[in-house]
Amino acid sequence: MSKSPIILKIPELVTQVTQKLEKAGFEAFLVGGCVRDHIMGVTPKDYDVTTNATPEQIIEIFGEDQTFYDNSFGTVGVKTESEDLYLKIVEVTPYRLESGYSDNRHPDSVCFSQKIEDDLARRDFTINAIAYSPSKGHIIDLYEGIKDIEQKVIRTVGNPDQRFGEDALRLLRAVRFASQLDFIIEQDTFNSIFVNHETLSNVSRERIKDEFCKLIMTNNPSSGIFLLFQSKLLGFMSKDLVDAYGVSQNKQAHKYDVFEHLVRSLQYAADQGFSLEIRIAALFHDIAKPHTKRTSGDKTTFFGHEVVGERVTRITLQELKFSRETTDYICMLIRWHMFFSDPDQITLTAVRRMIARVGETAIWDLIKLRQCDRIGTGRPNANPYRLRKYVSMIEEALKGPISLNTLKIDGVLLMKHGFVPGKVLGNVLYALFDEVLEDPAKNTEECLVSRATELKELSVAELETLAQKGKDALKKENDEQVADIRKKYKVD
Repeated sequence: MSKSPIILKIPELVTQVTQKLEKAGFEAFLVGGCVRDHIMGVTPKDYDVTTNATPEQIIEIFGEDQTFYDNSFGTVGVKTESEDLYLKIVEVTPYRLESGYSDNRHPDSVCFSQKIEDDLARRDFTINAIAYSPSKGHIIDLYEGIKDIEQKVIRTVGNPDQRFGEDALRLLRAVRFASQLDFIIEQDTFNSIFVNHETLSNVSRERIKDEFCKLIMTNNPSSGIFLLFQSKLLGFMSKDLVDAYGVSQNKQAHKYDVFEHLVRSLQYAADQGFSLEIRIAALFHDIAKPHTKRTSGDKTTFFGHEVVGERVTRITLQELKFSRETTDYICMLIRWHMFFSDPDQITLTAVRRMIARVGETAIWDLIKLRQCDRIGTGRPNANPYRLRKYVSMIEEALKGPISLNTLKIDGVLLMKHGFVPGKVLGNVLYALFDEVLEDPAKNTEECLVSRATELKELSVAELETLAQKGKDALKKENDEQVADIRKKYKVD
């Protein structure tokens, strides 16, 4: 225990919680990540308090209106008056002892303790096993966590096999902390991760997904992905990523193999502060190249890898329990990441059709993904002239119609001109949409009403043919092409 008082700048709302516990005759320490972050000079996102009070005593001290308790580990949420989302709840947990971890996930039994030493002994890593008393300014650092913070080392509390046997998710947390904090993993700890990697199969996919996302959202996810690969943990997130290691590409366009290309693409996304969806798309955009690689002489092709990649990624994200909305969006980015963007060979109409197909938000995310892809190949410039020119074409195209909602008329207006609700009305709108994609000047109420009247007189077959063109412009897939490619590479 440190004898010299150490002053950490703890928010008053948090110290009020510890002071109230102490006033009632109990011990109270801040513990875990909040202490670690303060020592590192980082503002914590949340605060955890540990005490020798029982859950019932904690609730009695703060009152039932200010607390909630709905778990089996003794943690009581204490509500504060903070407007800060992360300070609205301070979690207060009794010192506890745990024993038996038959499922590598949860303790078979939990009992409360009166000694802070017992609580610190059960924690995962030394950097998270530091306790701090705001009232006394004293730090309890039984496992030299401060030293490991100074030396930037991830080390388990005590025997690493025992710690990882208690909760196999700690295997993944060690890698995530190394990536998040830019630390190294101590050798015995890393060896234990490697030896015990199979126990991660006992952890729910939801928990794995959560840690994977936290790793992806760090400032240095590339180091984390390489550590996952070296420790054999990566296969629990994506076996296809593992299979990408060592798969060579065309040297004219790519400096790295598929695996390193994907990891470097991800790192650029992180460097630019891009969203989780773009980062995952960057990591998976060429995931199907090992499936689709074909070599003839000195020429290598990966025909259809974006189509197969969309399917492979969808299966992976579904297995990791990502939401359908997130999965659909990431897969859409991967499906269209090969969009043709040579401004010397495409028209504004083609750009409008591309925007109509993916949406206004996604077109900009596809540009970001293309930038990641370029840097991942080893190219020095993420925004060459042709891409900048394409961006200017997007800006121009966005001034025109890009969806049914941007038509200057709708079904309600057409019904005022004698149309009735039904298939004919819908087909007329789709046909009109295709025409204004070709010529935005036609997107006026007068012009569209006049043209709608003409379309109404066409035969059912003729109108359906014209309408199908408008529908195809909005489709996310070329069904026939996609079906053929999926069948060829057997990804369903």
